[in-house]
Amino acid sequence: MNNYIGVFDSGIGGFTILEKLKEILPKEKFLYYADRDNVPYGNKTDEELLEITSGIVEGLKKYGCKMIVIACNTATTRCMKKLKEKYQDMLFVGVVPAIKVACDNDFKNTLVMATPATIEAERTLQLVKENKKKEQNIYLVACEGLAPAIEKGDFKTIDKILNNVAKDYQDKNIDAVVLGCTHYPLIKEEILAKMPNVQLIDGSLGVANEVKRQLEENNLLNEGTGCIHFLEKIV
Repeated sequence: MNNYIGVFDSGIGGFTILEKLKEILPKEKFLYYADRDNVPYGNKTDEELLEITSGIVEGLKKYGCKMIVIACNTATTRCMKKLKEKYQDMLFVGVVPAIKVACDNDFKNTLVMATPATIEAERTLQLVKENKKKEQNIYLVACEGLAPAIEKGDFKTIDKILNNVAKDYQDKNIDAVVLGCTHYPLIKEEILAKMPNVQLIDGSLGVANEVKRQLEENNLLNEGTGCIHFLEKIV
């Protein structure tokens, strides 16, 4: 029986999703792959990224995964639709900027921080169109270089980028910041230091709940002992 849930990202960002998955689904077995050979995903063309993610899916299938979680906003917004068409026998869950959460909670001025690729993605624009109420403002901010800086632990660059974002939107009365990249929750303290009066929102809980829902719907919940295995390579 296929017991594993495969989780992948271009690096360490997906750990923020994995942590919530383990919390919500403690009995599940997870395989995590950090695709450091191709980080960052944001500078790849759609064709390149589909080829990369397809290779990862092929590898995770060989390990016997019952579901694959794309723990990356860029890969989800640009590739998940095509991956679902290509691998119709596989269950997929992706992560998108939690714009719906911000709108549903009636925040008036929401800043969406994400990679340039995610900000420009059709799916992101669709989320704004579907969820923004008339009285709400949503500002989409492409944080060029932030995810790679987090991956490297380059806090000088992180500080510079966050300073620029805070300065550019200081007069917009921002009350919520959507963390539209799975790397960004790793620097929550740094973001709040620059914008102390905002509510930070990420999609990890929504992803975990959707994974649980799909497992229940397909009678695939694991009843054994949970674990996490980290893959260094995809076979």
